[in-house]
Amino acid sequence: MGKPLTEVSENTWSFLRDAMITPTGFREYDARWQFPGEINLPGITALGLGLGAQMHRRGIEPVIAVGNDYRDYSLSVKNALILGLMQAGVRVKDIGPALSPMAYFAQFHLDTPAVAMVTASHNPNGWTGVKMGFERPLTHGPDEMAELRDIVLAGEGEPRPGGGYEFVDGVREAYLDDLVGDFRMSRPLKVVCATGNGTASAFAPELFERMGVEVVPLHTELDYTFPNYNPNPEDMHMLHDMAAAVRASGADLAMGFDGDGDRCGVVDDEGEEIFADKMGVILARDFARLHPGATFVADVKSTGLFASDPELKALGAKADYWKTGHSHMKRRVKEIGALAGFEKSGHYFLAGPVGRGYDCGLRVAVEICKMMDRHPDRKMSDLYKALPRTFSSPTMSPYCADGVKYEVLARLVEKLEKLGAEGGSLGGQKITEVVTVNGARVMLENGGWGLVRASSNTPNLVVVCESPESEEELRAIFADLDAVIRTEPEVGDYDQTM
Repeated sequence: MGKPLTEVSENTWSFLRDAMITPTGFREYDARWQFPGEINLPGITALGLGLGAQMHRRGIEPVIAVGNDYRDYSLSVKNALILGLMQAGVRVKDIGPALSPMAYFAQFHLDTPAVAMVTASHNPNGWTGVKMGFERPLTHGPDEMAELRDIVLAGEGEPRPGGGYEFVDGVREAYLDDLVGDFRMSRPLKVVCATGNGTASAFAPELFERMGVEVVPLHTELDYTFPNYNPNPEDMHMLHDMAAAVRASGADLAMGFDGDGDRCGVVDDEGEEIFADKMGVILARDFARLHPGATFVADVKSTGLFASDPELKALGAKADYWKTGHSHMKRRVKEIGALAGFEKSGHYFLAGPVGRGYDCGLRVAVEICKMMDRHPDRKMSDLYKALPRTFSSPTMSPYCADGVKYEVLARLVEKLEKLGAEGGSLGGQKITEVVTVNGARVMLENGGWGLVRASSNTPNLVVVCESPESEEELRAIFADLDAVIRTEPEVGDYDQTM
C-alpha cells in the first residue's frame, strides 16, 4: 500500500483512493482522529493492515474480535479496518455493534488473542478511533502504540494469505449473562439509567431489569445524533440532568454511561453528583470489607482519600497512585495484583474475583447494585456522607494544541517544581512535594493538591484540584495553579470551570 499521506483534500480523486492519516491520532493508549478530516477510509484500511502486521511481528495468532459503537459512520470505519486486517492475513470475528467492554469480553468469550473496537468513546460526533489490545485484559499502551504508528506511517504492512471473516452473533447476550449471573436484588432499588442516547442504551436498561431494579429511563433511546448532550458522565451537563431526574422521580440513585460504555457516573438519592474518585472510595471500602488487605490503584487525578481514609487504613487496604489512562491503569492493576483500579474520569478496573480486569461501566453498575443490596438500611447519600469531607473540582480541560501540549506541560512541570523548591504555596498552603509520574501533582501541607497534565485523547491540558478544608480554599488552590498555567500563551479557554 505504501506510506500513507498526512494530508489530502476532501472531494478529490486521491481522497477516495490514497490512504491519509494524521500522525497525531496515534495517542498514548488508543487511536483517535477527526473523521474524515484527519483520516479517510483508505487510511483506516492502512491502519488495519498495520495492526495485522504488528500481530505477526509479535508472534500473535492472527485472530481478532472486532466491534463498533453506534455512531452512524462507525460501521463503515469498522468495515475499512476489517479489510486491512484481512489483507494482513488476519481472521476476523465481527461481533457487530458493541460497547468497548463487550469487545474486551469477546476476547475471553471467543478465546481470541486480539481485539479492536471502533469507537470515539465520549468524544463528540465527527471523531472516530480504535481501542485495541493483544494481551487480555490489557490494551495498547505507549510502547505498542508507538510501534503501531511506526509500522503504519512507514507503510510496512504487508498483504498475506490466510485472512478470513466471520460474523459472530450472540455476544451481547453472553456479555449481559456474564455481568448479571444469578444475582437478583433482595431490596427494592429504583435507578435512573442515563445513557445520553449512546450505545449503552442497547444494554443498560436491560441489565438493571435483569437484576430486579426499577428503571427510570433517561435518554435511553438509541440516537447517534446525540440530541440532548454528548454521553459523558464526567461532563456536568449529563450529571446535572441525572440529578434533576433523581429529584423528579424519587429514585435511589442515578447511574450514567459514556458513549462506549466503559465509564460510569453516579448521582445519589439527594441529587448530589458523586465524582468517580469518591465513588471509587465508597466501593473500595465495601470491597475491603470483603477482601481485607486489598490493594487499590488510583490515578493521579483522584482524591487523596484512597491513602488517607481511616476506614480503608483500618481494613489494611493499600493505595497505589498511578498514571491516568485506561491502558496505564489496566496494566498497573495486573502488574501489582490489585483488586481494583479507580480513575477520576469514571473508568473502574475491577479484577478477579470481582471482574476480569478491564474497564466496564456496566460491571460497575452491577457491583454498585450488589453493594446497595448488602446495605439494605443505607442510602447512597449515607455512604457518601460517611466519607471524610473533601472539596474537589470537576476535571477541567483548557485548550492546548496536540502539537505543543507536551512541550507546554514540560515547562509547567519545571515551573511548579521550582515554585515548590523555593517554598511556594497554592491557596495559602505550602507545597510539600511535586509528584511527576504523570504531569505535576502539587501536594500541599494540609493534604490538598492541584494537578496539571496533558490529555492523551484531545488537544487539552487537564486540571484538577482538591481541598480538605473548604470550597473557598479549593478555589484559591485553583486560582494559584491557573496563574502558573496562564504563563503559557498556548493554553486557551477551559471547557468548564468551577
